[in-house]
This record gives sequence, structure tokens and C-alpha cells, in this order.
Amino acid sequence: MTSLAHGHPMQTHAEVTRDVVATLGTPSRGYYMALFGAVGMFLAGLVTFVFLLKDGLGLAGYTPPVMWSVYITTFVFWVGIGHAGTLISAILFLFRSPWRTAVYRSTEAMTVFAVMTAGLFPIIHIGRQWVFYWLLPYPNQRFLWPNFKSPLIWDVFAIGTYLTVSTTFLVVGLVPDIAAVRDKVSGWRQAIYKALSFGWTGADSQWRHYTRGYLYLAALATPLVLSVHSVVSWDFAMGLVPGWHGTIFAPYFVAGAIYSGIGMVLTLLIPLRKVLKIEHMITEYHFDNLAKLTLLTGSILFYAYAMEYFVAWYSSNTFEQTTFWRRAFGPMWWAGWSMIICNAFVSQLLWFKKVRTNLTALFLISIFINVGMWFERFVIIGSSLANDYVPFAWQTPILTWADWGILLGSFGWFGMYFLLFARTFPIVAIQEIKEMIPYPRKRGGGH
Repeated sequence: MTSLAHGHPMQTHAEVTRDVVATLGTPSRGYYMALFGAVGMFLAGLVTFVFLLKDGLGLAGYTPPVMWSVYITTFVFWVGIGHAGTLISAILFLFRSPWRTAVYRSTEAMTVFAVMTAGLFPIIHIGRQWVFYWLLPYPNQRFLWPNFKSPLIWDVFAIGTYLTVSTTFLVVGLVPDIAAVRDKVSGWRQAIYKALSFGWTGADSQWRHYTRGYLYLAALATPLVLSVHSVVSWDFAMGLVPGWHGTIFAPYFVAGAIYSGIGMVLTLLIPLRKVLKIEHMITEYHFDNLAKLTLLTGSILFYAYAMEYFVAWYSSNTFEQTTFWRRAFGPMWWAGWSMIICNAFVSQLLWFKKVRTNLTALFLISIFINVGMWFERFVIIGSSLANDYVPFAWQTPILTWADWGILLGSFGWFGMYFLLFARTFPIVAIQEIKEMIPYPRKRGGGH
């Protein structure tokens, strides 16, 4: 059961189905501990949200002029997390990268649940959550047309589009695997999987339409990687706030989104493969390639950070220079240096193959990436708003228990859905792994 060419296991087609279906059996103690932890974090966030409904957003750390704080920071963070899933499942599919087959299903699921999590934050941020539907551009008898200059409107478009396409992509890819599970289980579970397989029989005509449809969906999803987070970056870049008004923001945010998304993929997959006993399917080969992708996007971020500081210095703009100086040496220096160290420097360890194939080191680096990318968004939002054009109005944002409670709850919400998905549906793509298994050769060298 060791790795073969391209990191795929020496298994028969029947053994692949058997091992993946086994992940849907009785969960281990580690799985239950993780699930209970995620549910506990979600409940903590839910309690915090109830207090926000009761007492208003004054509980959050809004300190004028910092009127965007942790909630919008976390919104941008979760939108970014979803981008690695689309990159691995769609773009690498179009480039026919063989190593994506074992990991893309979990990244697709991560994308859907991350975007679901991000979708909560514009609602939390508006304060009057019971009128959240006012954000939607629909005709109504009260003539309440949304303000298309508001970034909240474009966030709704970005999330709605991304959630629709990524969910469709996930569901379509699941159909053949659900049918494989359907044929291996019995009772009420078989009835459920039968309904979810939409009559899949594996006929030649079905495979022909499926492969063509999957290709078109991948081509449709690919521009979303660039467009969705570019729209989110324009929430900031279209403003005249020092530190925001830059042309680099769209590619900078897209690279950061993919970087943070791959960091979350590593954080989830390294323990999950052990809990579900699929180490022979998701191997060091796959983590080595994920680490190389992390190194690439981390290096792009390193360059973007350097360019931000260089342009601020070269522009001779006092406001830009002051903002970036205070990011490194002002009251929020701890956030600025956390961002730079975690994102720019820690990822450079991945130049070494021993680090890329050491799963403990890789897991620790992924944690640093997640922390650093959250701080990056917080620094962009908090430090820029705190150092506006009028010095007497400068104020350092004060983070409260309500900020941390909602942040914790978002991780619980995401983790709960991801773990339930891994328990209910094949977390590894059965059909695509089978396609990578070489056919046995006949004696005498024939094929």
C-alpha cells in the first residue's frame, strides 16, 4: 500500500471504493472531540450574537474613526479561505495536474462552507439584522433601492455568485461518488444516497455528459478566483483612505486569498487524514505540492508587502508614509509585525523539501499562515482607519469580548459543517483516484 507514480497508492479499484466508504462508518473518538469542540465554539458565537441583537453593535470594538473592525476583517478572511478550493478543483483540473485528485474534494467542501461563513458577516455588520434583505437589489413597493455605491451591495453579489457556482461544482462532482457509496450501504442510508445520486448508473452516455458538464463548470469557476476577491479588494481600493487607495490591491488580495486558503487546507487535511485513516491516499506527495503552491503565493505576498512600503516612501505622500510607519512602529505594531513574520518569513521555510514533507512542521506553518492572514486583513482595515487625515481624530481600535466571541463562533460554524460533511460524503474523490491507477500490463510487455 505504498505510493506509486504521482503519489497515488498501489490499490485496485475495489480497494479505493472500500477505503473511502470506510470513512463514512462509525466515527472515532478524535472525530467526536473535534465535532464537539466546533459545536462549542459555534454556540459561544451564537450567544455573542444574541447579545449583539439585544444591546447593539456598541458591544463590538468600534472606536471612531475605526468603524470597520473585526467583523469585516473576518469577512474578508473567510472569503479568501474559499479561493484555494476553486484553484485546486477548477484551475488545476483544467491544467490536468495529477496531484489534485486526492485533495480537491475536501477543498471544494471547504470553499462552500467558508463562503457560507463569510455570508454571515455583512448581516452581522449592518446592526439591524432583521432587515438584511434590504441589501438585495429587488423591486419593492417601498422604493427602497439599494445604494450601489455601498461595498455591502457588491459583497452580496460576490458571495451570492461564488456560493452558487462553488456549490454547483461540488454537488456535480459528488454524484458518481455518492452512487458508489449507495451500492455499498444498506437500509435508510442507501435510500438517502439513492435520492442524492440522481439515478446515476455509470452508463457511457452519463459519463460523456458528466465530463463535458464538469469541464464547463471548471471553466466557469476559474474567473471567479480572480473576480470575487478583486471585488472585495475594491471595497477598500475605491476609498481615499491612506493605505487603501492602491492599484495593487486586486492582485494582492487574490494572491493572499489563495495563500490563506491553502493554509486552511493544510490545517484541515493533516489531522483529518489520520482520523479517517486515509494516509495511503493523501500522501507526502500531495502535501509537497500544496507546500510548493504555498511558497509561490507566499513569495508573491512578500513582494506585495515590500512594494506597499516602497510606494508609500517613493510617493512622498505624508499621509501614506505616516500610515505605513505607524503600521510597523505605532500603537498597532504587534499586529503589523505578526502579519509580516507569519506571512512573509515563515513561508520561506518551504524552500526546503525536508520541511515540505514533514507534516508536523507543515501543520505548524499552516497555523502561522491562518493567524498571519487574519492579522493582514485587520492591519489593512484597522491601521488605515485609525490613521486618517486628521491627527487629532486618530484612535487605536479596542477589541472587545464581542469581537472575539463572533470570531470564535465563525470558526465553530465552519468546522462543524466541514466535519459533518466529512462524515456524510466521500471526502476523497473515488472516481478520479481510480482514473489515476495504471492498468495492469500483460505478460510479454503487451498493454
